[in-house]
Amino acid sequence: MKHPVSSTLFIILTACIMAACSQPQTEKVRDVWTPEQANEWYKQWGWLRGCDFVPSTAINQLEMWQAETFDPATIDRELGWAESLGLNAMRVYLHHLAWQTDPKGFKERMGEYLSIADKHGIGTIFCIFDDCWRHTYQAGKQPDPILGRHNSGWVTDPGDLIHSDTTLITVLEDYVKDILKTFAGDKRIILWDLYNEPGNGGYDKTSMPLLQKVFLWGREVNPSQPLSAGVWAIDLTEYCQFQAANSDVITYHNYSNDSLHKIAIDTLRRYGKPLICTEYMARKHGSRFDNIMPLLKAENIGAINWGFVSGKSNTIYAWDDQSHTDGSEPELWFHDILRKDGTPFRQEEVDLIKKLTGK
Repeated sequence: MKHPVSSTLFIILTACIMAACSQPQTEKVRDVWTPEQANEWYKQWGWLRGCDFVPSTAINQLEMWQAETFDPATIDRELGWAESLGLNAMRVYLHHLAWQTDPKGFKERMGEYLSIADKHGIGTIFCIFDDCWRHTYQAGKQPDPILGRHNSGWVTDPGDLIHSDTTLITVLEDYVKDILKTFAGDKRIILWDLYNEPGNGGYDKTSMPLLQKVFLWGREVNPSQPLSAGVWAIDLTEYCQFQAANSDVITYHNYSNDSLHKIAIDTLRRYGKPLICTEYMARKHGSRFDNIMPLLKAENIGAINWGFVSGKSNTIYAWDDQSHTDGSEPELWFHDILRKDGTPFRQEEVDLIKKLTGK
């Protein structure tokens, strides 16, 4: 969700992946899947393609999942548009506070979302924790978008609170185990993405204990779906090694151009497991549909780009864009595919996506 990776860092990634097998793994009930298990699992899905999804009416995970603002009508409409493009997977962020406030209702809304997605032929990757953007949050009404500011209302989970509330770790364990047990056999779920970009947002190494714990909790529950946490910053070698060693299938983020992305693919292939790119497509940085999506299809790598319908998350603006404080539309969208009325930012992109998906 944060930034592209430079080519020089792929040397470090190579070392990380080669060292992963020798890294101590978390204590767990079951072993990490072997390459044979992972590749056998992957066969059932074919080529995965889709987006990181939040409905256009939600500024963040809390606004998406809280009872007062959960918006199944918009979700249904927008996932219908995804179906029409031939997309079959969406990566969707959760938040522990929405569960903590209303555990039963939260899980019911997760189930409702899964039913809507399944109706449109779309599988779901649920993402549990996240180190990106706002470090604090609260239940209830969420902030209005800041004009022209990328993800101005997106919140971390658990964020700063874990460093000040000693009881939170128990809450988080209960949360993770509850949702994993509830949906442990749900065939509509592709995989569990346990932690988005651990160490981002200035957290650095302080997120490692929670990353280790969430993998342990996941192994203890042992859902039928694989567990993973995407490699995203290969200069954070400790994270790289741990994530590679403990993920059942390899997920990763890459916002670079096609030549650098191919280097990343070749490096990650050495681990012998299926690859799913859970974030790509930042037009400003040369990561586009026309050069990346065909590459991922040719390599049979899951292709999950950031953003679908332009909305309150403001991800049509770049991470560092400070030039549209009046809320005017940038000439070049950073992320996202469609406008709120379902029309595309670029028709040629939609035409290409449909060609690649067989629509």
